[in-house]
Parts: sequence; C-alpha cells; structure tokens
Amino acid sequence: MLEVHVWPVELSAPADRIAEAAGLLSPDETTRALKFRFERLRQRFVLARAVLRTLLGRCLDADPAHIEFLYGPRGKPSLAPPDAHLRFNLSHSGNIALYAVAEGCEVGIDVEEIRPVDHMEQIAARFFCAAEAAALAQVDPEHRVEAFFNCWTRKEAYLKATGDGLSAPLSGFQVTLKPGEPARFVDFAGDRNAAEAWALHHLDPLPGYAGALALCDPRPVRMHALVSASELLAAR
Repeated sequence: MLEVHVWPVELSAPADRIAEAAGLLSPDETTRALKFRFERLRQRFVLARAVLRTLLGRCLDADPAHIEFLYGPRGKPSLAPPDAHLRFNLSHSGNIALYAVAEGCEVGIDVEEIRPVDHMEQIAARFFCAAEAAALAQVDPEHRVEAFFNCWTRKEAYLKATGDGLSAPLSGFQVTLKPGEPARFVDFAGDRNAAEAWALHHLDPLPGYAGALALCDPRPVRMHALVSASELLAAR
C-alpha cells in the first residue's frame, strides 16, 4: 500500500446499526464507551471505533471484531503483531471522523469543526510559536478563524503522528496557516532540514471543517468520498 488512504465518515446510523457496531468492540472499548455521560457522545464513540475496525479489517482481510490494538505511552493506538506494519490514525469532531491508513509510515490526522473561538488571539499567543501568532494576526478577520483551525489541526496531526500528543509543546515547530496557502512545515526549532523530512497535507472533508494529515515521508494521498458510518458498516 504505497498510497496513504484517508476516509471521511459521517458518524450517524440508526439504532439497530449502532447496536451492531457495539458488538464489534473489544471489552476495553465497551468500558470506555460506557463512561460517556451523554448518549449522543457514547454513540459517536461506538461508531467511530466500529468504523475503524471495519476499515482495518478490509485492509487486512480480517474479522473487524478480532483486530487487536496496542497503545503507546501517550495513548497512540497501533496494531498488534503480525499486523503492526499497517499504521493508522483517526480523529473526530462534530459529526465527522477522519481515518488515515498507511503501510510502514507513521501517520497523524486531525479534524476540527470550524466554529467561533473566544480569545482566539490569546490562545494563539500562548500555544502557537511567535511566527504563527504573527501570521494569524495578518489574516483578514473574516478568514482568521479558518486560519486558526488550519494551524491547530496541522500541529495536532504532527503530534499524533509522533505519538507525543499535547504532551509536547505546540510552539516547538512552525506550520503554514493562511487559507489557500499550501500546508507545510516551515521550521523545527531552527532546523529547516527536519521540517522538510515530514509531509503535511490540508484536508477538506466537508464544508465547515478543517483537517490535516502528517506523514513521516512524502507519499501520494488518496482521499475517499464522504460516507456515513451506517453505509460503511452495512457493506462490511
């Protein structure tokens, strides 16, 4: 699998399909699902995990219910041997989930619903690097929220690819953020060569959402058409 495959999935399904999806989950995933206080969030978690299992099952020609996961020190999931060669990552926001799958290449993916952000400039000044905060301030006000989420998702995607999550500082590297500007790493703590070693892609899964994909080496990316969880699970 030379290409990196990306699937945008709408996390919606009727009650009977959600019950079927719950049957694919492992005991620990079921326990995690039961911790959600709100039914809507619980259902989205169940669908998100069942879809992940279904997509990986297709790639591995395996029963989705029998797929085993391992978790890194920061919680990044991976496949247990002998399937560890297949790398993946997922993210969901609002009613949309994004999934990335690649062969032998670390991937990180993030999606955020674009929405008003209180104290956006202060958040950028605290968490983004100085160059990014300055670039954000130069964006036209009507596009500034979009630029903010471009920056946020690109940083999150990289940290998810490395497995560091938010334990690593967001300000430790610089990405592009202006709407219409190609997504790329600009600088890693003064090391431009390190920035060129990683590939970054902007994703548009659906109007009103910003997405990003980070790869440890440049590869073609195949973006699949948006599908609902219900359709995907029915075709399993």
